[in-house]
Amino acid sequence: MLKLAAALTILAAPVMADGLDITIAGQANGTIHVDLFKDSAPQHVAQIEKIAEEGGYDNVVFHRVIDGFMAQTGDVQYGKAGGDTAQAGMGGSELPDIPAEFSNEMSFDRGVVGMARSQDPNSANSQFFIMFAPGPFLDGQYTIVGQVTEGMDVVDQIKRGEGPNGSVTGEPDVMTKVVVTE
Repeated sequence: MLKLAAALTILAAPVMADGLDITIAGQANGTIHVDLFKDSAPQHVAQIEKIAEEGGYDNVVFHRVIDGFMAQTGDVQYGKAGGDTAQAGMGGSELPDIPAEFSNEMSFDRGVVGMARSQDPNSANSQFFIMFAPGPFLDGQYTIVGQVTEGMDVVDQIKRGEGPNGSVTGEPDVMTKVVVTE
């Protein structure tokens, strides 16, 4: 009976083909591994992989981090460490925005990776966030692209921001290297 339950659980879970290894430096130091959900968010995953393969995510800061909620990064336009990051969170990549790929089968649980966007559900581009805690109120509102499978202890150490928007001041933590894995 347990084998049957385990098999059904595996079949119900999203197929996790590719992933990311994200090396983080700053207050948090280490590597996290994210399994990407290519089957449920193929356009989003393809865009993330393209940006990562081109080195676009390397040296991008975590610009918005809210304790008990999430850590946001991925602004390849305005979020590069060592530059002026005052507008981090306002930009994206040179690639086009992606239409929403919502899933009714997954929920924003701890460690889930979702795509950030503006008010328009079809405006995700390069920014993404990692959940510190469950946020089911995001379900059906934001595209889920993956799940942290290793390194949540590193995610938990990411420098928190201030105020209700979680803006990180001073020296934010940085994704020093983002590599696509198979």
